[in-house]
Amino acid sequence: MTRFLLRRLLFVVPVLFGVSVIVFGTVKIIPGDPVALLAGPGASESAKDALRSRLGLDRALPIQYWHWLTSALRGDLGTSIAHQQPTRPLVLDAFDNTLILTLYATVLALVLGLTLGAVAALRPRGIAGRICSGITSIAVSAPQYSIALIFIIYLALRTGWFPVSGMHGVNGSGLGDLLWHGFLPALTAALVPAGVIGRIFRAALLDVLGMDFVEALRSRGFSDRRVLLHAVHNTLPSLLTMAGLQVGYLLGGVVFVETIFNWPGLGLLLFQSISSRDLPVIQAGVLISALAFVLINVLVDSAHALIDSRVRTA
Repeated sequence: MTRFLLRRLLFVVPVLFGVSVIVFGTVKIIPGDPVALLAGPGASESAKDALRSRLGLDRALPIQYWHWLTSALRGDLGTSIAHQQPTRPLVLDAFDNTLILTLYATVLALVLGLTLGAVAALRPRGIAGRICSGITSIAVSAPQYSIALIFIIYLALRTGWFPVSGMHGVNGSGLGDLLWHGFLPALTAALVPAGVIGRIFRAALLDVLGMDFVEALRSRGFSDRRVLLHAVHNTLPSLLTMAGLQVGYLLGGVVFVETIFNWPGLGLLLFQSISSRDLPVIQAGVLISALAFVLINVLVDSAHALIDSRVRTA
Protein backbone atom coordinates (compact mmCIF):
# COMPACT_ATOMS: atom_id res chain seq x y z
CA MET A 1 0.00 0.00 0.00
CA THR A 2 2.89 2.35 0.78
CA ARG A 3 4.41 1.82 -2.66
CA PHE A 4 1.02 2.50 -4.25
CA LEU A 5 0.69 5.79 -2.37
CA LEU A 6 4.22 6.83 -3.31
CA ARG A 7 3.51 6.14 -6.99
CA ARG A 8 0.34 8.20 -6.85
CA LEU A 9 2.04 11.09 -5.07
CA LEU A 10 4.93 11.09 -7.56
CA PHE A 11 2.38 11.26 -10.36
CA VAL A 12 0.88 14.37 -8.74
CA VAL A 13 4.08 16.41 -9.28
CA PRO A 14 4.07 16.51 -13.12
CA VAL A 15 0.30 16.94 -13.13
CA LEU A 16 0.49 20.02 -10.91
CA PHE A 17 3.37 21.39 -12.97
CA GLY A 18 1.29 21.03 -16.14
CA VAL A 19 -1.67 22.63 -14.39
CA SER A 20 0.47 25.60 -13.32
CA VAL A 21 1.65 26.14 -16.91
CA ILE A 22 -1.91 25.97 -18.23
CA VAL A 23 -3.25 28.29 -15.53
CA PHE A 24 -0.53 30.87 -16.10
CA GLY A 25 -0.82 30.72 -19.89
CA THR A 26 -4.61 30.82 -19.94
CA VAL A 27 -4.77 33.86 -17.68
CA LYS A 28 -2.26 35.69 -19.86
CA ILE A 29 -4.39 35.32 -22.99
CA ILE A 30 -7.53 36.76 -21.37
CA PRO A 31 -8.45 39.89 -23.39
CA GLY A 32 -7.91 43.27 -21.78
CA ASP A 33 -5.15 45.12 -19.99
CA PRO A 34 -5.30 44.89 -16.17
CA VAL A 35 -2.92 47.85 -15.86
CA ALA A 36 -5.25 50.12 -17.84
CA LEU A 37 -8.21 48.96 -15.76
CA LEU A 38 -6.37 49.50 -12.49
CA ALA A 39 -4.83 52.86 -13.44
CA GLY A 40 -8.10 54.27 -14.72
CA PRO A 41 -9.12 55.87 -18.02
CA GLY A 42 -7.34 59.15 -17.31
CA ALA A 43 -3.92 57.72 -16.48
CA SER A 44 -0.94 58.73 -18.60
CA GLU A 45 1.25 56.24 -20.43
CA SER A 46 4.13 56.90 -18.06
CA ALA A 47 1.92 56.11 -15.07
CA LYS A 48 0.76 52.91 -16.75
CA ASP A 49 4.36 51.92 -17.51
CA ALA A 50 5.38 52.56 -13.91
CA LEU A 51 2.49 50.46 -12.64
CA ARG A 52 3.25 47.70 -15.11
CA SER A 53 6.87 47.65 -13.95
CA ARG A 54 5.84 47.56 -10.29
CA LEU A 55 3.57 44.57 -10.95
CA GLY A 56 6.29 42.81 -12.96
CA LEU A 57 4.13 42.67 -16.09
CA ASP A 58 6.86 44.21 -18.26
CA ARG A 59 9.07 41.13 -17.99
CA ALA A 60 9.24 38.24 -20.45
CA LEU A 61 6.58 35.56 -19.95
CA PRO A 62 9.04 32.81 -18.88
CA ILE A 63 10.47 35.12 -16.24
CA GLN A 64 6.98 36.07 -15.06
CA TYR A 65 6.04 32.38 -14.85
CA TRP A 66 9.20 31.42 -12.95
CA HIS A 67 8.71 34.26 -10.47
CA TRP A 68 5.06 33.32 -9.97
CA LEU A 69 5.80 29.59 -9.57
CA THR A 70 8.65 30.02 -7.09
CA SER A 71 6.59 32.49 -5.08
CA ALA A 72 3.61 30.11 -5.06
CA LEU A 73 5.82 27.26 -3.79
CA ARG A 74 6.81 29.51 -0.89
CA GLY A 75 3.15 30.23 -0.17
CA ASP A 76 3.21 33.72 -1.68
CA LEU A 77 0.35 33.96 -4.18
CA GLY A 78 0.83 37.64 -4.84
CA THR A 79 -1.26 40.70 -4.06
CA SER A 80 -4.79 41.20 -5.30
CA ILE A 81 -4.96 44.07 -7.77
CA ALA A 82 -8.61 44.85 -7.04
CA HIS A 83 -8.59 44.36 -3.25
CA GLN A 84 -5.03 45.56 -2.59
CA GLN A 85 -4.36 42.81 -0.06
CA PRO A 86 -2.49 39.49 -0.03
CA THR A 87 -4.14 36.96 -2.31
CA ARG A 88 -3.64 33.83 -0.21
CA PRO A 89 -5.96 34.63 2.75
CA LEU A 90 -8.51 36.09 0.35
CA VAL A 91 -8.60 32.93 -1.76
CA LEU A 92 -8.36 30.48 1.16
CA ASP A 93 -11.26 32.11 3.02
CA ALA A 94 -13.40 31.87 -0.12
CA PHE A 95 -12.24 28.29 -0.69
CA ASP A 96 -13.36 27.35 2.84
CA ASN A 97 -16.87 28.53 1.99
CA THR A 98 -16.74 26.55 -1.26
CA LEU A 99 -15.74 23.43 0.69
CA ILE A 100 -18.75 23.92 2.97
CA LEU A 101 -21.09 24.15 0.00
CA THR A 102 -19.36 21.20 -1.70
CA LEU A 103 -19.68 19.01 1.40
CA TYR A 104 -23.35 19.95 1.77
CA ALA A 105 -24.00 19.21 -1.92
CA THR A 106 -22.06 15.92 -1.71
CA VAL A 107 -24.23 14.68 1.16
CA LEU A 108 -27.40 15.61 -0.74
CA ALA A 109 -26.07 14.02 -3.96
CA LEU A 110 -25.21 10.75 -2.19
CA VAL A 111 -28.54 10.54 -0.39
CA LEU A 112 -30.56 11.33 -3.52
CA GLY A 113 -28.41 9.29 -5.89
CA LEU A 114 -28.24 6.14 -3.77
CA THR A 115 -31.94 6.27 -3.00
CA LEU A 116 -32.98 6.76 -6.62
CA GLY A 117 -30.50 4.14 -7.87
CA ALA A 118 -31.54 1.55 -5.29
CA VAL A 119 -35.27 1.94 -5.99
CA ALA A 120 -34.67 1.85 -9.75
CA ALA A 121 -32.61 -1.34 -9.42
CA LEU A 122 -34.92 -3.15 -6.99
CA ARG A 123 -38.08 -2.23 -8.92
CA PRO A 124 -36.83 -2.02 -12.52
CA ARG A 125 -40.24 -2.81 -14.06
CA GLY A 126 -42.37 -1.09 -11.45
CA ILE A 127 -43.77 2.41 -11.49
CA ALA A 128 -41.48 3.55 -8.68
CA GLY A 129 -38.41 2.24 -10.50
CA ARG A 130 -39.39 3.92 -13.76
CA ILE A 131 -40.06 7.22 -11.97
CA CYS A 132 -36.66 7.09 -10.25
CA SER A 133 -34.92 6.30 -13.54
CA GLY A 134 -36.71 9.24 -15.15
CA ILE A 135 -35.69 11.56 -12.31
CA THR A 136 -32.00 10.60 -12.68
CA SER A 137 -32.18 11.27 -16.43
CA ILE A 138 -33.75 14.69 -15.87
CA ALA A 139 -31.20 15.53 -13.15
CA VAL A 140 -28.29 14.74 -15.48
CA SER A 141 -29.76 16.69 -18.39
CA ALA A 142 -31.20 19.76 -16.66
CA PRO A 143 -29.06 22.93 -16.86
CA GLN A 144 -27.94 24.18 -13.44
CA TYR A 145 -28.70 27.78 -14.32
CA SER A 146 -32.34 27.05 -15.18
CA ILE A 147 -32.83 24.81 -12.14
CA ALA A 148 -31.42 27.53 -9.88
CA LEU A 149 -33.85 30.11 -11.27
CA ILE A 150 -36.78 27.70 -10.80
CA PHE A 151 -35.77 27.05 -7.19
CA ILE A 152 -35.42 30.79 -6.51
CA ILE A 153 -38.84 31.59 -7.99
CA TYR A 154 -40.87 28.74 -6.46
CA LEU A 155 -39.00 27.85 -3.25
CA ALA A 156 -37.75 31.29 -2.23
CA LEU A 157 -39.68 34.23 -3.72
CA ARG A 158 -43.19 32.79 -3.92
CA THR A 159 -43.19 30.64 -0.78
CA GLY A 160 -40.49 32.27 1.35
CA TRP A 161 -39.32 28.86 2.54
CA PHE A 162 -35.65 29.54 1.85
CA PRO A 163 -33.50 32.67 1.50
CA VAL A 164 -32.51 33.82 -1.96
CA SER A 165 -28.84 34.56 -1.38
CA GLY A 166 -26.02 34.72 1.10
CA MET A 167 -24.45 32.33 3.59
CA HIS A 168 -26.01 33.72 6.78
CA GLY A 169 -28.86 36.01 7.68
CA VAL A 170 -28.35 39.55 8.94
CA ASN A 171 -28.64 38.46 12.57
CA GLY A 172 -28.27 34.74 11.96
CA SER A 173 -25.39 32.46 12.82
CA GLY A 174 -24.75 28.85 13.69
CA LEU A 175 -25.17 25.57 11.87
CA GLY A 176 -28.93 25.77 11.51
CA ASP A 177 -28.83 29.15 9.78
CA LEU A 178 -25.98 27.94 7.55
CA LEU A 179 -27.89 24.81 6.50
CA TRP A 180 -31.03 26.87 5.82
CA HIS A 181 -29.21 29.40 3.63
CA GLY A 182 -27.17 26.72 1.90
CA PHE A 183 -29.98 24.31 1.05
CA LEU A 184 -31.01 25.78 -2.31
CA PRO A 185 -27.46 26.28 -3.67
CA ALA A 186 -26.41 22.86 -2.37
CA LEU A 187 -29.46 21.18 -3.90
CA THR A 188 -28.86 22.95 -7.22
CA ALA A 189 -25.23 21.84 -7.27
CA ALA A 190 -26.13 18.30 -6.19
CA LEU A 191 -28.67 17.50 -8.93
CA VAL A 192 -26.23 16.52 -11.69
CA PRO A 193 -23.97 14.41 -9.40
CA ALA A 194 -27.06 12.80 -7.87
CA GLY A 195 -28.28 11.81 -11.32
CA VAL A 196 -24.88 10.38 -12.28
CA ILE A 197 -24.50 8.48 -9.00
CA GLY A 198 -28.06 7.16 -9.28
CA ARG A 199 -27.53 5.82 -12.81
CA ILE A 200 -24.14 4.26 -12.01
CA PHE A 201 -25.43 2.73 -8.78
CA ARG A 202 -28.51 1.33 -10.54
CA ALA A 203 -26.40 -0.33 -13.26
CA ALA A 204 -23.85 -1.71 -10.78
CA LEU A 205 -26.55 -3.00 -8.44
CA LEU A 206 -28.43 -4.71 -11.27
CA ASP A 207 -25.23 -6.47 -12.36
CA VAL A 208 -24.51 -7.69 -8.83
CA LEU A 209 -28.10 -8.81 -8.18
CA GLY A 210 -27.89 -10.97 -11.31
CA MET A 211 -24.81 -12.89 -10.09
CA ASP A 212 -24.88 -16.46 -8.88
CA PHE A 213 -23.84 -15.70 -5.32
CA VAL A 214 -27.02 -13.64 -4.83
CA GLU A 215 -29.18 -16.65 -5.71
CA ALA A 216 -27.03 -18.75 -3.38
CA LEU A 217 -27.62 -16.33 -0.53
CA ARG A 218 -31.36 -16.36 -1.14
CA SER A 219 -31.43 -20.16 -1.31
CA ARG A 220 -29.73 -20.28 2.08
CA GLY A 221 -32.56 -18.25 3.58
CA PHE A 222 -30.94 -14.82 3.75
CA SER A 223 -33.43 -11.99 4.02
CA ASP A 224 -33.80 -9.46 1.22
CA ARG A 225 -32.17 -6.84 3.43
CA ARG A 226 -29.03 -8.94 4.01
CA VAL A 227 -28.84 -9.85 0.34
CA LEU A 228 -29.07 -6.17 -0.55
CA LEU A 229 -26.29 -5.30 1.91
CA HIS A 230 -24.01 -7.93 0.32
CA ALA A 231 -24.86 -6.59 -3.14
CA VAL A 232 -24.17 -2.99 -2.12
CA HIS A 233 -20.81 -4.05 -0.66
CA ASN A 234 -19.79 -5.43 -4.06
CA THR A 235 -20.68 -2.16 -5.76
CA LEU A 236 -18.49 -0.03 -3.45
CA PRO A 237 -15.37 0.18 -5.69
CA SER A 238 -17.21 1.61 -8.70
CA LEU A 239 -19.46 3.73 -6.49
CA LEU A 240 -16.51 5.16 -4.58
CA THR A 241 -14.68 6.12 -7.77
CA MET A 242 -17.75 7.78 -9.23
CA ALA A 243 -18.56 9.62 -5.98
CA GLY A 244 -15.00 10.94 -5.79
CA LEU A 245 -15.16 12.23 -9.34
CA GLN A 246 -18.43 13.97 -8.57
CA VAL A 247 -16.86 15.71 -5.56
CA GLY A 248 -14.18 17.02 -7.90
CA TYR A 249 -16.90 18.09 -10.32
CA LEU A 250 -18.66 19.98 -7.54
CA LEU A 251 -15.48 21.85 -6.61
CA GLY A 252 -15.16 23.15 -10.14
CA GLY A 253 -18.83 23.35 -11.00
CA VAL A 254 -20.21 25.57 -8.26
CA VAL A 255 -19.12 28.78 -10.01
CA PHE A 256 -22.57 29.38 -11.49
CA VAL A 257 -24.30 28.28 -8.31
CA GLU A 258 -22.26 30.59 -6.09
CA THR A 259 -22.76 33.47 -8.50
CA ILE A 260 -26.54 33.05 -8.72
CA PHE A 261 -27.04 32.58 -4.98
CA ASN A 262 -24.35 35.11 -4.00
CA TRP A 263 -22.54 32.46 -1.96
CA PRO A 264 -19.19 33.95 -0.83
CA GLY A 265 -17.08 31.12 -2.17
CA LEU A 266 -14.23 30.69 -4.59
CA GLY A 267 -16.53 30.55 -7.60
CA LEU A 268 -18.05 33.96 -6.85
CA LEU A 269 -14.59 35.38 -6.12
CA LEU A 270 -13.24 34.11 -9.45
CA PHE A 271 -16.25 35.51 -11.31
CA GLN A 272 -15.66 38.93 -9.76
CA SER A 273 -11.91 38.70 -10.37
CA ILE A 274 -12.39 37.86 -14.05
CA SER A 275 -14.66 40.88 -14.40
CA SER A 276 -12.03 43.14 -12.79
CA ARG A 277 -9.03 41.42 -14.45
CA ASP A 278 -7.53 40.59 -11.05
CA LEU A 279 -4.90 38.19 -12.41
CA PRO A 280 -3.24 37.13 -9.11
CA VAL A 281 -6.59 36.07 -7.65
CA ILE A 282 -7.58 34.21 -10.82
CA GLN A 283 -4.28 32.33 -10.92
CA ALA A 284 -4.37 31.48 -7.22
CA GLY A 285 -8.01 30.41 -7.26
CA VAL A 286 -7.68 28.11 -10.26
CA LEU A 287 -4.43 26.65 -8.91
CA ILE A 288 -5.94 25.86 -5.51
CA SER A 289 -9.01 24.30 -7.15
CA ALA A 290 -6.78 22.12 -9.35
CA LEU A 291 -4.69 21.09 -6.36
CA ALA A 292 -7.81 20.13 -4.41
CA PHE A 293 -9.13 18.12 -7.36
CA VAL A 294 -5.84 16.21 -7.71
CA LEU A 295 -5.67 15.46 -3.98
CA ILE A 296 -9.27 14.22 -3.99
CA ASN A 297 -8.40 11.82 -6.81
CA VAL A 298 -5.41 10.54 -4.81
CA LEU A 299 -7.63 9.97 -1.77
CA VAL A 300 -10.25 8.19 -3.87
CA ASP A 301 -7.63 5.95 -5.49
CA SER A 302 -6.18 5.15 -2.07
CA ALA A 303 -9.58 4.25 -0.66
CA HIS A 304 -10.26 2.12 -3.76
CA ALA A 305 -6.95 0.33 -3.22
CA LEU A 306 -7.87 -0.41 0.39
CA ILE A 307 -11.17 -1.96 -0.68
CA ASP A 308 -9.81 -3.88 -3.70
CA SER A 309 -6.30 -5.33 -3.39
CA ARG A 310 -6.11 -5.84 -7.17
CA VAL A 311 -5.79 -2.07 -7.63
CA ARG A 312 -2.61 -1.98 -5.51
CA THR A 313 -0.86 -4.51 -7.74
CA ALA A 314 -2.08 -3.07 -11.06
